[in-house]
This record gives sequence, structure tokens and C-alpha cells, in this order.
Amino acid sequence: MIVKVCGMRDAVNIREVERAGADWMGFICYERSPRFIDRVPEYLPQKVVRVGVFVNAAPEVCLRQAEALALHAVQLHGTESPDCCDRLRKSGLKVVKAFAIHRAEELQITEPYAGVCDYFLFDTPCLQYGGSGRSFDWSVLEHYRGSTPFLLSGGIRPESMEALKAFRHPRWEGIDLNSGFESAPGMKDAQTLARFIAEFKKTTSINPLNTSTL
Repeated sequence: MIVKVCGMRDAVNIREVERAGADWMGFICYERSPRFIDRVPEYLPQKVVRVGVFVNAAPEVCLRQAEALALHAVQLHGTESPDCCDRLRKSGLKVVKAFAIHRAEELQITEPYAGVCDYFLFDTPCLQYGGSGRSFDWSVLEHYRGSTPFLLSGGIRPESMEALKAFRHPRWEGIDLNSGFESAPGMKDAQTLARFIAEFKKTTSINPLNTSTL
């Protein structure tokens, strides 16, 4: 199971979260986010997949940031088209497309993106782009029948462990953690993260689901 920790900015905190056991680390390249990364950190993680998070950015902008941050993947939170995803994927980047899902019938929006994205990310609907820090009814994902694997997001915090233990889906391949583990925007509680990641990975190894790496 993949554990992605998103919204990283501070070099010391990046090192701490890397040691805490994150598999992927997200850097938000969207200026309106309180976790916007406005410069390359003094330290970039060496043992994780580096993911740039964008909202309706032109592919050229994504590619420039990918070079600056030595990204392995991009995560797209806006209304990016399947053609945009395909172009970025053909550049050699892995592509994660985020969808805010409230009802089962909204899952059909993912269909045009099959085959041009490596992963989907399912999150809570909100007025702004990006995560809201609120959870959503994961049971709607029982109706997802696509072949693209997905990450589960939406207000995951330490108290979410029991719900994660109960969740099952053949295409579920990881979780995305952010504000539920913060002491301030962009600053993660590394000790709490380490405990949570260790328990999550222990649970998913006992009850194996799909596992994937880039």
C-alpha cells in the first residue's frame, strides 16, 4: 500500500517525514494553497516518489516544475483534460488525476481518463480546489468499476485507522495524508505520522490488497 504525504515545504520536516515511512511526498505548486511551495527546498527527499500537485496549470508549467523539483509524478486537481494527462504521461511522468466524489453516479467522470492516468485520487467535494480536510462517504466507491487504481483521500487523520481497516476495494492502492497530521499548514507531526504509517502498513500486510509502486 502506498502512503503519500502531501503539502510538504520545510527541509527539516521533509527529512522527518521521509524517515517516518512515507512512500510518496507531495509538493503543492498551486499559488492559492496555504501549502504552496514557492521555492525549491534546501532538501528534496531521496527515498520517496516526488509528486507535484497542480491545478489547471499548462503542461509546460508542470514540466518546468517537474524539472526544478526533480518530480517523478504529477497530481492534477483541476479540470485538466484527458489530452493534458496523456501529454504529461508521455513526457515520462506518472499522472494522478484527482476527482471530488459525492455520489456514486459522479464516478462516470473518470471514464474518459482511463488509459491516460496511472492513478486516480478520490477526495471530498468542496468549493475550492484541492483537499478540504473533510472526510466523505467512502462507501460510494463500491460502485467504482474502472481498471485504474486509486488513492483514497478526504480528511484522513489518526482517528481514521479503524475506517481504513474496514475499507476494501480491488483497485485501492494507497492513501493520501495532509492536514489531518499537521501542527500548522505545511508542517507535519512526524512522530504521529510514523506511528500511523507503521500501523497502516502492518494492517494491510496482514490483510493484503493491491500493492503498487512507480
